Amino acid sequence: MTWLVTGTGAVCSVGRGTGEVFEALCAGRSGLAGLRSFPRDRFRVTHAYEIDDRPEGGDDLPGRATGWLLDAVAEALADAGVGEDLSEVPVLVGTGLRELRSAELWWNRAGRGGTVPDETGDLARLHFGTALRERFGATATYTFSNACSASLYALALATDLLATGGAETVVVAGVDGITTSMHGLLDRVHAEPPDAVRPFDRMRRGVLMGEGAAAVVLRASGGSGAGRAPAARGLLRSVGVSCDAFHVTAPDPKGIAGAVRQAHARAGIKPSDVDLVMLHGTGTLLNDEAEAIAIAEVFAEWAGKPMMTAVKSMTGHTSGGSGLLGLVTAVRALAEGRVPPTVGLNEPVAEAAGFRFVRDRAEPAEMSLAQVNAFGFGGVNAVAIVERTAS
Repeated sequence: MTWLVTGTGAVCSVGRGTGEVFEALCAGRSGLAGLRSFPRDRFRVTHAYEIDDRPEGGDDLPGRATGWLLDAVAEALADAGVGEDLSEVPVLVGTGLRELRSAELWWNRAGRGGTVPDETGDLARLHFGTALRERFGATATYTFSNACSASLYALALATDLLATGGAETVVVAGVDGITTSMHGLLDRVHAEPPDAVRPFDRMRRGVLMGEGAAAVVLRASGGSGAGRAPAARGLLRSVGVSCDAFHVTAPDPKGIAGAVRQAHARAGIKPSDVDLVMLHGTGTLLNDEAEAIAIAEVFAEWAGKPMMTAVKSMTGHTSGGSGLLGLVTAVRALAEGRVPPTVGLNEPVAEAAGFRFVRDRAEPAEMSLAQVNAFGFGGVNAVAIVERTAS
């Protein structure tokens, strides 16, 4: 069974809109910059991949993650040609931290003697469903916090809704912003402060956070749907998921491999059929090695066949929204026959020896099938398979 991806939307540190983001990625443009949200003199890590949408010279603002979510959903709906009435369309949102940054800002405001939100007002803004209802009339909204695989988990649940007849159209989105607590945690955990995300490079130092949102409109094959829709941007063949619970933070290659195999089995494909792998590629010491080991094991003699890239080298780690951002990128790559590069990859780790990395610049290619990886703390793993539509 397949599902139609009829519209996409994206915003991150390198651009706004799917087209602008994809062109920036193909150009190897990085969103890395000096910290804007937090005082640089309080952290060892002084760079991140932030979206620069604050007022000139102004303080950080609450609700920014919600704003990116609304923008991505609106773009996906416009791309699908279905209008903005979501009163009968479920909206599934994957996120790692929701609007935690807003809560931090309110806490800081209270500490300085300022006003804080009351229980009946601004606190409701911590839930994405509030803004989705006000903007799109959405009445069925669900938020899933499955760490860094959250948005692909939401995608898997959307396919269940469509397969069981619970809906003919579903909007799936992912979003996350950088919070003081998460940036501070990463600032302390690194032995040496990373200055950039370098996935699968021997000299990688660790992960840096990014901000962004992505959304897709997903429809059941052959359904009438809501309104007029153009031809599908891509076909979702499957989503494989697993929760190996191996360790709180350390990944397990066996759990990752299990999710990849499940995705292949559900899609009815073999490793040799895959033309492109959008790697999770966080640039951390353990994660990159574990992912490379799992891919090498599953693909075996075909490990050198698919093109491979890790766009977090340009966007940073957009946490719960990263999987869906990878899927939106994959759909565009298949349609246009171009693969964005992994920037900063000079000498791949031994575990990835023989992988066909796209490096330095985008590469043209005729592709049909792409695999999108997303893995999170606690062993929550998700892998999607998407197919190019017939031209």
